[in-house]
Amino acid sequence: MPPSTPPDPAADCPGAAAPSGKEPRSLAIEDWLTVLVMAALALITFANVLVRYFTSSSFAWTEEISVFLMIVLALVAGSAAVARDQHIRIEYYAEGGSSARRRGLARFGASMVALLFGLIAVLSVRVVWDDYRFEETSPGIGVPQWWYSIWLPVLSTLITWRAIGLLIRCNKTPDVEFFQEDQP
Repeated sequence: MPPSTPPDPAADCPGAAAPSGKEPRSLAIEDWLTVLVMAALALITFANVLVRYFTSSSFAWTEEISVFLMIVLALVAGSAAVARDQHIRIEYYAEGGSSARRRGLARFGASMVALLFGLIAVLSVRVVWDDYRFEETSPGIGVPQWWYSIWLPVLSTLITWRAIGLLIRCNKTPDVEFFQEDQP
């Protein structure tokens, strides 16, 4: 059995001198939601394939539920990726340069993610309200549309909080190299 690797000292924030080396405590929520949504997607899709194979017709509701679950999956997994600082970025720029530059880019990225998803959360509340107020129903199975749209502001708020948490962790870690680079 290979020896275990020590925790990466830059796990909380790229370019950090001495972070805690552990990930946020409550990420089990996102991990379990990801597993449950993936399992539901697999079961629904498998059931639809079996019904279509044996009866030459399909469950009409499976497509609508599957699209909803894929959106939920993307947002929940996105929240975990932001909290672990593994969200999409161009590694050439994000991992290159000095420690201070990497930290600055990490702070900028976390701030922009928080701003974007905060804006999405605020603006999507109006969409949910309109769906509820005008009694919109889903096209496939006719359930109230707000049952689906309510999750966009909720999960966008979760991503916003995860990005703010990442930004706080980046700001808490000391930046010894930053001060050493500025001195002659």
